[in-house]
Amino acid sequence: MESKYKRVLLKISGEALAGKNGFGLDEPTVIEICKNIKEIVQMGVGVAIVVGGGNIWRGRSSENMDRTRADHMGMLATAINALALGSELDAQGVENRVQTAIPMSTIAEPYIRGRAVRHLEKGRVVIFGCGTGNPFMSTDTAAALRAVEINADVILLAKKVDAVYDSDPVTNPNAKKYASLTFAEVLAKELKVMDATAASLCQDNDMPIHVFGLDDPKNIVRACEGENIGTIVHK
Repeated sequence: MESKYKRVLLKISGEALAGKNGFGLDEPTVIEICKNIKEIVQMGVGVAIVVGGGNIWRGRSSENMDRTRADHMGMLATAINALALGSELDAQGVENRVQTAIPMSTIAEPYIRGRAVRHLEKGRVVIFGCGTGNPFMSTDTAAALRAVEINADVILLAKKVDAVYDSDPVTNPNAKKYASLTFAEVLAKELKVMDATAASLCQDNDMPIHVFGLDDPKNIVRACEGENIGTIVHK
């Protein structure tokens, strides 16, 4: 099968990397995710990845903790996840580079847009860690920003939920599933696709988002092939 897209920004939540454990890194899950990343690379897709850190650290541990410091800790968690993905891709023979928005020169490249684009042109997977490098900014915002910067065709938003719903499908069995949405609808209805900053950035730059579940990592390939899964958010 051919891919619908030439270049994608794959956003993987930290929770997805934890598998059923709910915390840390689940090795079989990481292996399966990387197998499917390898498959779309072999299809000729340029792949960049933004990874979250919720499997290791999520928000402040107490009201006494400074928000900025807590966010910096979260950024370090994303760096751990980025290195884990890079290691597994190495093991599967997929050339990759880890770039971090906070300089960590002994373990990763600093984020430099031109260098990231050059890696993609050479067929390497680029994994972005540390979000935007700024506190008060989510990794969803980092995904939107990096997607625009590298001229991606789409953001593949791989989540624990298989699509966008009008309410939480876990607590509401009658929740309505959306096959397609506009950014205006997402913002007006306050749907939990990604935070408002990220959604607005995508809207302003006409960057579509394909939301799908990562319970089956094969959905990464299906999304690239244009299969009708999850929810498409567009301008």
